[in-house]
Amino acid sequence: MSFVLFVYILAALFSFFILGILLGAVFYEPVREKIIATFRLLRVAPKLHRSSANPILEPGLHPWTAEAVINPAALILDGRTHLVYRAIGHDGVSRLGYASSPDGVTFDDRLPYPAYAATNPGGVSEHRRRYSPVMYPSGGSWGGCEDPRMVAIDGKVYVTFNMFDNWNLRIGAIFMDEADFLAKRFWRWKGPFILSGGKQNKNNLPWSSKNRDKNWMLFPEKIGGRFAVLHTVIDEDPDRVGVVYVDSLEDLPEQEFDTVDPQKFHDQKIAWHIRVRSAGPPPIKTDRGWLVLYHAHDTEGSRYKLGAMLLDLLDPARVLHRAQAPVLVPDADYENDGKPGVIYACGATEKDGMLHVYYGGADKVVCVASAPLGIFLDELISGASPELAEKEAQEA
Repeated sequence: MSFVLFVYILAALFSFFILGILLGAVFYEPVREKIIATFRLLRVAPKLHRSSANPILEPGLHPWTAEAVINPAALILDGRTHLVYRAIGHDGVSRLGYASSPDGVTFDDRLPYPAYAATNPGGVSEHRRRYSPVMYPSGGSWGGCEDPRMVAIDGKVYVTFNMFDNWNLRIGAIFMDEADFLAKRFWRWKGPFILSGGKQNKNNLPWSSKNRDKNWMLFPEKIGGRFAVLHTVIDEDPDRVGVVYVDSLEDLPEQEFDTVDPQKFHDQKIAWHIRVRSAGPPPIKTDRGWLVLYHAHDTEGSRYKLGAMLLDLLDPARVLHRAQAPVLVPDADYENDGKPGVIYACGATEKDGMLHVYYGGADKVVCVASAPLGIFLDELISGASPELAEKEAQEA
């Protein structure tokens, strides 16, 4: 057998081998699904871009901010970006701090005292507790006001937050007039009002929240003349989220609806993730829908990554589009120097066509990432779930 003939035979065998792989991919469902998923991720996906100034806020010299400043709410009023952030002190208590900026990056106005604090959280003297990221994995805190979200509605500033007390969690809310907020008259907060723990979970579902209510937030405007509350981004139907409407926030505990404890809910393969943790910042209204960012885990385990979806403007419980890849992944040093692998966003703004997302990195510092909003939405929609797009077309 000549060398040339031998080469031809090898080439033919290799071709048959490749053909066999391709046929197997076509007819063997697990392989086919992996190939399809890979091509989906190669499509255009929206991305947020970190500021070179990150971290924009760090732990301070005051004891109440000494351990961490994280997870800020954000709002633009009177031409400035205002943050209400979660601060953790040496005593392991979470309080709400305040800072503002003319450009959304350089925060030249930061209060040396809390903008809001719970009174003696847990009913235990503070000297008996200390900050401990090991014993108290909730950012190292054991009690107080966590993870605020902030909106302005009808001339008032509303802040919702997690009321944390030794693993009992409820949703609290405070509000004040915009004029008082801008003047930093933070002693005029009204509240707190406890929004959860009432008649929710009437069906006693196995994944319902009995003792843990977290990360509820208000839409930034009334819908149909009523407050709209996004209380969960998890549902048995992956194309739905949980929204409830009330005339007054004080009426919310009397409303009967089911909400979800993400710790109890089963894993569910959606888009790029298998476990949803919570919504991020309050929804942002766009001409394409309500933009919602959310935290989720994929097969890498406990790393908090940021996803994005669009909700229907008329029916905000309906998911229109969902990004098929994370829009921000905790790869920067400051997102791992502390509790590793954490991006946790609680605030977002839109200014001059730019989307700015404010988040906590590694349960230690405050950061910001941005993108042109129009391009971000174009990429989200063009690379969104084909199943959702097909469903939307059928319903139309």
